[in-house]
Amino acid sequence: MKYSDPLLVGSDSGDHTKWGEVERILNMTAVRIQEMGGTVDIADVGTHQLPSGETVSLPPVILAEFERDPKKATLCIYGHVDVQPAKMADGWTTDPFNLTEIKGNLYGRGATDNKGPVLAWLHAVESYQATEKEIPVNIKLIIEGLEEVGSYGLLELTRKRNDSFFADVDFIVISDNVWATRNPALTYGTRGSSYFFVEVDGPKLDFHSGVYGGSIQEPMSDLIALLGSLLDHTGKILVPGVTDDVAPLTEDERKLYDNISFDLEEMKSVAGVKHFLQDTKEEVLMARWRNPSLSIHGIQGAFSEPGTKTVIPKQVTGKFSIRQVPNMDPPDVERKVRHLQQVFSTLKSPNRLRVTATVGAKPWVANLKNPQYVAGQRAVREVFGVEPELIREGSTIPIAQNFQEETGKSVMMLPIGGHDDGEHSQNEKISRYNYIEGTKLFAAYFYELSLVK
Repeated sequence: MKYSDPLLVGSDSGDHTKWGEVERILNMTAVRIQEMGGTVDIADVGTHQLPSGETVSLPPVILAEFERDPKKATLCIYGHVDVQPAKMADGWTTDPFNLTEIKGNLYGRGATDNKGPVLAWLHAVESYQATEKEIPVNIKLIIEGLEEVGSYGLLELTRKRNDSFFADVDFIVISDNVWATRNPALTYGTRGSSYFFVEVDGPKLDFHSGVYGGSIQEPMSDLIALLGSLLDHTGKILVPGVTDDVAPLTEDERKLYDNISFDLEEMKSVAGVKHFLQDTKEEVLMARWRNPSLSIHGIQGAFSEPGTKTVIPKQVTGKFSIRQVPNMDPPDVERKVRHLQQVFSTLKSPNRLRVTATVGAKPWVANLKNPQYVAGQRAVREVFGVEPELIREGSTIPIAQNFQEETGKSVMMLPIGGHDDGEHSQNEKISRYNYIEGTKLFAAYFYELSLVK
């Protein structure tokens, strides 16, 4: 079965030439909210300078709210309607921008990240309206279209509207991640991230390896040595001092891992690997969620096409990132990565090294004793009949920390997507079951939240 849902437009924010599509989906969302009786402010967030030097206007941000009762608690829901790139040639089984149901799963880019959950929030509000029930909390929404590229302008907007839009907000909730297993979950932490570029610049031109090979120090050899100094075969980060500030594991935190039904054998099958770097469920989850990691992502300037090419590239750039956890600080991590300059000096190379960093998003962790988590746990029990797994997220969702830090409000992540939804991957999906039960969860959460304020 196929659906012609207008939300599944190609709102790929990674390509600025498609920001018109991002604005289109934002406008469609705004109209939907207005049709439901909400008021909408289309907030301008300024411009952005592209690497080419060109300055372009940023897609706006939706600030919306429904009728307010000063006696009720106010919940602000965050979501985004931009998506990762997707095309059939990437290996999709179905058209990524035509929502398609197969055996109870709804396939399409944005189905779980994050258009599906945004629509589920609106359906939860509509469920109260359709049954002529009073919504037990005040509802505000902040919906953007640039989350996948770093939420340009959103931090500045948050600061600007902190004394107005956010002034009466009591709780902020985000549904922009997925369960860790087959069981429902509440998320209380995410890792931060810094992204690095290691550029080695050598001769004036690319050279023939048969002519110059063996007589010059090649930039690629230098780069491989530098990247090889970052971590060992066990995944241990070798950059001096980077892991010194990692928050110690408490006994209370350790116990949270006991109740997570993470199946190592199943995850090996899903990942297509014979073994993980760790031996136990608890060690694997900690490695993914609460410990830092370093990943090497690619080399720019190197020959990577099919076939052979005996060239010595004149310049190459390695790319890697470090996922960070409490109490690591991105600027401090970036300073410590400058250690690559010392490694480079031991090579006695005539080439030139430049190390730069970008992103620099902080990790986030919430207080599980906060009333919002109490309400979330009650809502999960009411809808699913089980205790939620209390999990962290290994990826980086900067807006959680930004909201918590800038507004001082309680922030919680309430996922409805399945652990196998494949966000950012081919054949992204959300199951019909998760979507319907997730909408019920959101509606129950409104009610439970009204009881704990």
